[in-house]
Amino acid sequence: MESAIPKHLQTARSRTRRIPDDYTPPYPATVARFKPGVRRVVMAYFGLQYTGTPAPAAASRALAGIAEGFAASHGPGHWDRARDVDRAGYTNVISIGYWDDPLVFDAWFEAVGSRWTRGDADAGIGTFVEVLRPAVERFETLFSGDTPEGVAAIADELSEPVQEHAYWGGARDRIALSQTDALAPSGVPRVKVDGLRRTVIPHENVCLIRSGQDWSATQDEERRMYLRDVEPVLRAGMDFLRDEGGPVGCFSNRYMTVLDGAGRELDKSFGMGWWKSLAALERWSESHPTHVAIFGAAMKYLGTLGPAAKLKLYHEVTVAAAHEQFFEYFNCHPETGMLGVR
Repeated sequence: MESAIPKHLQTARSRTRRIPDDYTPPYPATVARFKPGVRRVVMAYFGLQYTGTPAPAAASRALAGIAEGFAASHGPGHWDRARDVDRAGYTNVISIGYWDDPLVFDAWFEAVGSRWTRGDADAGIGTFVEVLRPAVERFETLFSGDTPEGVAAIADELSEPVQEHAYWGGARDRIALSQTDALAPSGVPRVKVDGLRRTVIPHENVCLIRSGQDWSATQDEERRMYLRDVEPVLRAGMDFLRDEGGPVGCFSNRYMTVLDGAGRELDKSFGMGWWKSLAALERWSESHPTHVAIFGAAMKYLGTLGPAAKLKLYHEVTVAAAHEQFFEYFNCHPETGMLGVR
């Protein structure tokens, strides 16, 4: 068993962990390991939104265009796509790219990505870009299975089983910067309006979580258990954050279904939440009835199946400095993503 924080990022702690040194987690989990030369990554969310069915022709053209753009020179090392319906009833389709070199991303964005929010207001769609470029000290990952998802897909490998998990506060303890920094927010985000274009001027230490589940390998009774006993409870919690998350510190929450290259839904989903701070996310996770219910349903499911469970779980949590954030929205409704900041 090893630490979730790689050796080259370990330092003398001025802030204590929530566990004693001899803690042993009740089940194994791993984290993504990046090569020491990777100092910063890019997580870029290219979204579009529309109402009604079928989707406007402009939506299909835009999705094909960003997929083609991702395949161009300097494109991402990995990308995926997912869809949700937000509280205003708009369908949002987001293509998510990951880079392990910000300079490569900048070259690609200047040539390709910057056009994403320069569309036609009469096309019947809105477009947005939400980008984080965190230093490796500012994000963590965790996996119950052996399949990397999200930013871990551009990592060098998955670790051996790690110590810092299966307790409240584990996400913070896996973030290298938390060894010496409280990761507290400061400042107030605000929205700058220029016609149909809106940009968000961010605050320090915004928190983003992508927390996913993959039930594609489940069969028969396990699949029925997940879809009957776990997923509805998870959806209720995600809907609460989407519709009522503001008072608990959640600026925006999307419960997204992963799509294949042809736009078909896969047996994979994830919650994507923008939070005022890691502390706000921790408070909701530890004590709010909606997450207590999610945790209880998951523990009952895993306790019943034990090591035979085929469900795969993962997450990534990032706490980004203000200069590591970029948000731009064109022709989007005013509650889209970080436009809903209060």
